[in-house]
Amino acid sequence: MLSTAYRPTNPLTAVSQVQPAQAADEVRLEGLRKTFGEVVAVAGVDLEVREGEFFSLLGPSGCGKTTCLRMIAGFEEPTAGRIVLHGRDVAGLPAYERDVNTVFQDYALFPHMSVRANVEYGLLVKGIGRGERQQRVTDALRMMRLERFDRRKPGELSGGQRQRVALARAIVNQPRVLLLDEPLGALDLKLRQAMQIELKSIQERLSMTFIYVTHDQEEALTMSDRLAVMDRGRVEQVGSPAEVYERPATSFVAGFVGASNVLSAETALAITGQPQAITVRPEKIRLGAPDERPQPDEVAAQGVVQEVVYVGAFTRYIVQLDAGGELVVLEQNLTMSSMDVLQARGRRVRLFWNRQHSRAITTAGGDQSKEEIG
Repeated sequence: MLSTAYRPTNPLTAVSQVQPAQAADEVRLEGLRKTFGEVVAVAGVDLEVREGEFFSLLGPSGCGKTTCLRMIAGFEEPTAGRIVLHGRDVAGLPAYERDVNTVFQDYALFPHMSVRANVEYGLLVKGIGRGERQQRVTDALRMMRLERFDRRKPGELSGGQRQRVALARAIVNQPRVLLLDEPLGALDLKLRQAMQIELKSIQERLSMTFIYVTHDQEEALTMSDRLAVMDRGRVEQVGSPAEVYERPATSFVAGFVGASNVLSAETALAITGQPQAITVRPEKIRLGAPDERPQPDEVAAQGVVQEVVYVGAFTRYIVQLDAGGELVVLEQNLTMSSMDVLQARGRRVRLFWNRQHSRAITTAGGDQSKEEIG
């Protein structure tokens, strides 16, 4: 754990972690806008990030999430709007005067310096005394499990170790807010998954506010207390991972956060009797025989299995619906072999799902409510 001996008045040293639901806003964006010539990168974003929260900005490349992060950090000036950090409007305040630190995907380590020197550098620039400096560096290295590597150069470390050095260098400055710009993007899949868990654990131990930028929905769902889904410079939805996944507000969110099915209003009318575009997650649907009757709380749709994709632990079925459109169904292979599931191709089936798993959504062409429909 980082030493708290030198910062007795810092709120991050509190014994009990502030719960997100009761915490004050640490970062607030009000009508934030950024243009580059005629290109609108951020188109009026309003967000509140709570003290001690792990908050993610999730979206595809070019959606404006990194530009938002750079404006919070002070690397870019907003075209319009306000950025409020810890209750203070930081318009015009240079990056080095904001109580934030940034961790980048490329680590940005000094290759000629040792691990310890890299971590210590920011404290030297700030003029922190030798005794406090050495203690804080030692604490940060210990937290990142880097004590044995403190004399090595970055080129002598693995990708995961270099990432932990970058994190140590950021947290040793004890910022109130840590900004992370796709920091795990350069790691392989297994290491990235391990670092997701480690990063969340570090954040919880520090009780520090993290704002994390990613295009990887699994990262956002795994680590976040809340997340904002962005598209084309705007925020499509803000909520907890469960809220965003289970109750997507728009067709974009439904399609981007996890695998999802979106049925047009016309197809939904034929199946449910209500003319609203709907989404239903593939894992919520089950396959049944064509003559099987639905339960009172179920929605049913007839179709033909067009394609079968066997993926070991589960199988993905693509079903062309008689009412139009198609649905993807995911089923675990609890007793089925690859030969069994492949024989389903071309068969008529009936699909069933609980009506509470049908969610009306906003599409590009209209504004629908987000209530359960049947």
